[in-house]
Amino acid sequence: MASSGELIRMMNYVDDISATLRRIMTGATFINADEKKKLAEYMRNCNPNYVKIMEDLDRSA
Repeated sequence: MASSGELIRMMNYVDDISATLRRIMTGATFINADEKKKLAEYMRNCNPNYVKIMEDLDRSA
């Protein structure tokens, strides 16, 4: 079955998110352990966050 244009657009957004996460992983090598913890906490508390969206998508499928 063919994918809709909306699905393809959303998958492109996921590709953009993955590229951003790779940049974060690379950049994190230049900050100290305390800053890494602060960054992790910031990412965990951002709204919406990646994990929450995946959970919502799984539940609504």
